[in-house]
Amino acid sequence: MIVEDLAVARGGVPVLEGLSFRLVAGAALILRGPNGVGKTTLLRTLAGLQPALAGRVSVPAESIAYAAHADGLKAVLTVEENLRFWAAIHGTGAVETALEAMDLRGLRGRMAANLSAGQKRRLGLARLLVTGRAIWLLDEPTVSLDAGSVALFGSVVRAHLAAGGAALMATHIDLGLAEAGVLDLSPYRAKAPAAGGRIGQFDEAFG
Repeated sequence: MIVEDLAVARGGVPVLEGLSFRLVAGAALILRGPNGVGKTTLLRTLAGLQPALAGRVSVPAESIAYAAHADGLKAVLTVEENLRFWAAIHGTGAVETALEAMDLRGLRGRMAANLSAGQKRRLGLARLLVTGRAIWLLDEPTVSLDAGSVALFGSVVRAHLAAGGAALMATHIDLGLAEAGVLDLSPYRAKAPAAGGRIGQFDEAFG
């Protein structure tokens, strides 16, 4: 992923501008900055959920998996059925791997509606493993997880990186990824736009 001179807005108000960075295979990058700086807005923009104000994002087609604050589960399906649903959408067969990686084998037959908050979070994160996507965009992925589950997810991310994947994440929790880089967004806070200023166009190039 290559990001060049990116500007993003929240609710129509610019929050970041002039942001450029590169995320290569096998690398993890942790977003830092105070609350409200624009971490979630940046991730949503990179995931294609909202347009940028300006700049360019170059990313291979169908390469991004986004894990937001919501777990994205279907309450009337079991743990296994939820994963098989997403695996079918993405055309992968990694359900057993996902169950094992996030310690969900013992819960595979339980309805998602009956899971605890931490169990729902683990299932939501397990969805990443059935997408087959190389680039993970993670917004506070460890919310509701206990220390053991945080360590478990850290191992999952490390294995993803070792397999040639990449991760860009906003998190205040140490996942034990000493190799991860840090991108402080504070220097890229947007200034007040000039009157009559031109709003750019989001341009996504596929490699």
